[in-house]
Amino acid sequence: MTVIIAVMVCRQNVVVPAVAATFLTAWAYTGNLASGLSSVFNASLTAASELFSIFLIIALITALLGSLRAMGADKRMVMPFQKTMRTGTVAFFVIFTVTYFISLFFWPTPAVPLIGAILLPAAIRAGLPAMAGAMAIAIAGQGMALSSDYVIQVAPGLSAAGAGVDTGTVADRALVLSLVTGLVAIAIVFLRIRSQIKKPDVALLTEWEQTVVSGEEVYVEERAVVTAGGGDDGSADVPASGGGGSSRSQDLGEAAGAPVKRAQFFAVLVPLVFIAVVAYMILGKFTDYVPETSGGDAAGLVGGTAAVLLLVATMTLDGRGCLETCSTHVVDGLVFAFKAMGVVIPIAGFFFIGNSDFAGRIMGLDEGEKAPGFLFDLVSSVQHLIPEAPLFMGLGLLLIGMATGLDGSGFSGLPLTGSLSGALGPASGVDPETLAAIGQMGAIWTGGGTLIAWSSLLAVAGFARVPVLELVRNLFLPVVAGLLTATVVAVIIF
Repeated sequence: MTVIIAVMVCRQNVVVPAVAATFLTAWAYTGNLASGLSSVFNASLTAASELFSIFLIIALITALLGSLRAMGADKRMVMPFQKTMRTGTVAFFVIFTVTYFISLFFWPTPAVPLIGAILLPAAIRAGLPAMAGAMAIAIAGQGMALSSDYVIQVAPGLSAAGAGVDTGTVADRALVLSLVTGLVAIAIVFLRIRSQIKKPDVALLTEWEQTVVSGEEVYVEERAVVTAGGGDDGSADVPASGGGGSSRSQDLGEAAGAPVKRAQFFAVLVPLVFIAVVAYMILGKFTDYVPETSGGDAAGLVGGTAAVLLLVATMTLDGRGCLETCSTHVVDGLVFAFKAMGVVIPIAGFFFIGNSDFAGRIMGLDEGEKAPGFLFDLVSSVQHLIPEAPLFMGLGLLLIGMATGLDGSGFSGLPLTGSLSGALGPASGVDPETLAAIGQMGAIWTGGGTLIAWSSLLAVAGFARVPVLELVRNLFLPVVAGLLTATVVAVIIF
């Protein structure tokens, strides 16, 4: 694990070290060379199965955007936000604020596709760099909202149960610390990216839509463009991608002149449908009229909605050719998702082998045989080395939380940080509730999706069309600075 972290700090790809470490770990534990070799495959397979929901929702939203782009509805869809997002600076803070409030109620998983599909294109057109938009989304959603989890309160509940303290107190303190961390982080990000903000230009959106991410390589795909009507009549510049049914139907539709009303209709329909999805989730949260929908169920609702909208859009545009066109859009979406995000699967596999929930499956242990928890055993073995001074105790719980978050969950380490807080708090003179909140910050800001690539940060990078490892490197300094500041504040005021 130390080698992999060092390689990441040195800005190198960690796939090879991760695969080698997975093989050596499994071989050393089982004493069987064959088990070590099969564990390399099993680790990636386990990681892929755990992360596939993120890949799928990226693919469906990308496919939907492709169908909207074919009829020119994508540009019309972002027009209303241009009145608000007149500059990249305004766009940056609009995205940050909207992401935070949506994620606070429903967690970031359903929020990211909504922001990625509706707000991010408008922000790009306003001159905001894609990387800046991705960092704003990650800090607001995967960081601030998820680390406090103030509305749903799964995280403070786990922390409080481990520490044996009141959930409400932990939630209140976690909310304060999440705001301190997030505001420090977003301020640093803005100061670093403000010189990169450009003047509003529709060409920026066109270039971003043609951006291809492959691993850590980013390039603008060179594609022939068929222009119909100059853009003011509702039709769009359509890329002609050789040979597919989607390309053929697009060319024919645009050559005949796609009706303005059709583009306008879908430009209004798609945002309204997603707003209705949010309203449905709000009803489920605060009333008994509909079932509560949150977390993975909410992500499924958003993904299913995108799939239905894709079907309707392709049927409207292509008629009898929609069967071929729709499948082409879905395949393009899947290719995009795996080309951009596939590199993280073997990396995630290595960290999953450190989690007892996955280690047995990866190493092929017999049923009933206790699986090792390498990562948690490592953390527990060094906790006695932390000095019993308030600031050092707070920093120690922060580091332990960050270490447990390396498995990509963020929540799985909360019982451990909570238990340590309850045990170490009285000896250090710091309230267990405060230590539990600090540990929660470290675990969720890391594993929830700002400091590691094998988490829901995948979705943020996918929708923003930026390399996920580069996004992690850009977030590292602002987030760590925010966490350190919040820890000092916690020790002083609580």
